[in-house]
Amino acid sequence: MNMVFPIIRVILADDHAIVRAGIRQFLEQAGDIQVVGEASDGEAALEMIEQIIPDVAVLDIQMPRVNGIEVSREIRARRWPIGMLILTAYDDDPYIAAVLKTGANGYVLKTASPDEIITAVRDVYRGKSFLDATILPKLLAQITHSKTTQFFEPLSEREIEILSLVAKGLTNKVVGGQLNISDHTVQGHVARIFEKLQANSRTEAVMRGISLGLISLPEEEKENAISFDI
Repeated sequence: MNMVFPIIRVILADDHAIVRAGIRQFLEQAGDIQVVGEASDGEAALEMIEQIIPDVAVLDIQMPRVNGIEVSREIRARRWPIGMLILTAYDDDPYIAAVLKTGANGYVLKTASPDEIITAVRDVYRGKSFLDATILPKLLAQITHSKTTQFFEPLSEREIEILSLVAKGLTNKVVGGQLNISDHTVQGHVARIFEKLQANSRTEAVMRGISLGLISLPEEEKENAISFDI
């Protein structure tokens, strides 16, 4: 019996046409991804996103008129139900921090393989956060540095337990099943973890938990890109 997978509708925004063409080619070869629109600048991307409401927006950072960080911030401000994947050549600390604060779901470098980028699109579509493995040391360094000047309210044993399961990429439903609590209760715990760790996303919460020594990065993720369920 052949399984039918939903088509992931993607808008691709990058100011280089040849880059867009290359990304589009391997994304659509995946079989379950369709690029429904392309934009060469951030302003055009926002207009297209508003008209189409795709499943995922793949955004470069440096674009004319409106950059990818501003596009990401605007998408969240308008509460559009869209996964956002930043695909860029920039791995500078300020860019990484700015992207995470906008609530973007993923950050992948253009040096990643086509398979990694396809996986990132799928994960973002499924409600996960995807982080390129090469920027993990930078992100951990940022958070470790910031914790020296910030006070974080301690997590309860249950919250640490939940955060460690979130770090493994488990959904709220699966976490609840393992702990014999409802997924609604898990969601409440996650919200409290965000508040205590002053995090804007699960990626940031997990990274902060690791930097504070509350949890450890799963062994299988240490040398690979990581994804967390939202």
